[in-house]
Amino acid sequence: MAHIKFESVGVEFPIFNANGRSLTSRLLEAATGGRLDKDPDGRVMVRALQGLDFEINEGQRIGLIGHNGAGKSTLLRVLSRVYKPQVGSADIAGNVTSLIDIALGINPEATGRENVFIRGALLGLSKQELSDKFDEIVEFSELGDFIEMPVRTYSSGMHLRLAFAVSTVVRPEILLMDEWLSVGDESFKHKAEERLTNMMDTAKILVIASHSRDLLEKTCTRALWLEHGQVKMDAPVHEVTKAYFGS
Repeated sequence: MAHIKFESVGVEFPIFNANGRSLTSRLLEAATGGRLDKDPDGRVMVRALQGLDFEINEGQRIGLIGHNGAGKSTLLRVLSRVYKPQVGSADIAGNVTSLIDIALGINPEATGRENVFIRGALLGLSKQELSDKFDEIVEFSELGDFIEMPVRTYSSGMHLRLAFAVSTVVRPEILLMDEWLSVGDESFKHKAEERLTNMMDTAKILVIASHSRDLLEKTCTRALWLEHGQVKMDAPVHEVTKAYFGS
């Protein structure tokens, strides 16, 4: 059963060579809302997340709201197991697919075929699973014989189609998104949106960060409003969007 439980979760990042740079420290403190601190060794730390306590159960669609730098992307990376909390515990049960950076792991010097296996391995798929899904990926990407060519010879649209086709071939229990993905020309965009919608509908848990009130209210059942790395409000989505965007 897919399930997420955070207990007093905190994530910090060191800022090296910041000691003694008073102007830089003041600017950092202003930019991060005063979330600067020092560890026992005197290194300057930015508290990206602090004291997060929440639980997400199957069937819930969670929207993340907050200004740039509020901690939304950091939280998504903790959920995708890229970052590990230095404080507290993050219990994440279920296979996770992150669509935060669909081009992660794509090697421009490798062929499209090779990149299917490289990117797929990063998603946790076995070589056999990727072999079984290979034809489906190529057909969806519409790359044809270009799949045997180095990715550096691709147009930006072809590159994105390959990355999208590989990244969305799995059906995750927990789906993470940072805004709605818009990929390719009009004909491919329609196909991509259908696949995204299907992934969102079949995922047991969805977490999406967005600045779009319409998208959040249409997609989510609940929202977390992050402010300076902390949860300012956790409630049904319409209550949070009304408080955040205004009526």
